[in-house]
Amino acid sequence: MNIYKSLREEAFEANMEIKRRNLAIYTWGNASAFDPDKGVFAIKPSGVSYDELKPKLMVLVDLDGKIVDGKLKPSSDTKTHQVLYREFGVRGVTHTHSPYAVAWAQTGKAVPVFGTTHADHCAMEIPCTEFISPSAVKNDYELETGNLIVETFKKGDLDPAQITMVLTAGHGPFTWGESADKSVYHGVILEEICKMALFTVTLDSHAKPLPEHIIRKHWERKHGKNAYYGQK
Repeated sequence: MNIYKSLREEAFEANMEIKRRNLAIYTWGNASAFDPDKGVFAIKPSGVSYDELKPKLMVLVDLDGKIVDGKLKPSSDTKTHQVLYREFGVRGVTHTHSPYAVAWAQTGKAVPVFGTTHADHCAMEIPCTEFISPSAVKNDYELETGNLIVETFKKGDLDPAQITMVLTAGHGPFTWGESADKSVYHGVILEEICKMALFTVTLDSHAKPLPEHIIRKHWERKHGKNAYYGQK
């Protein structure tokens, strides 16, 4: 339908950015774009390679999980996206299997704030969920993955507007933002943070997090009320 043309194009471009930024190979990733006025999101079709992807192939899904428009089956991770849109109020979601983020996810550990690059984008450690339970896997794996992410943020009293990324234990990263493109951007940032953190603990397994006053400085100069980074 033409009423979804721009939403399909936004989702398509976000998925192509995943490929351009080397966050996924073959079909190992998906991005979606949400229109709150229409109550639907456009998401990559399941199992379709990036080389074959076109805007018209994006699948439209509502927040109840119903396919609104599209001839193909949506991403297998659709229900996770659905939960994040419903609970976090975001406009774009990205999931990849980028290697450094996955490496951290496979440890089941959060990523400490080791340096200012991390602090520039997130003033807290990157959270990692617990491993999903057998009952949750049996019930509805993708839906429960979304619920697990939401539960992790609620339990840690974390703000998804401030922390726009998470690792799902043993699985991989999910990122989000105010647009599909921004969600991919956060996926790129997360991958770099995880890469730097891995190098850090490889060089020193006892490396300590950055002191809090330096963390706050770097976060505030980019995001605080008196931020001065960049051009006005």
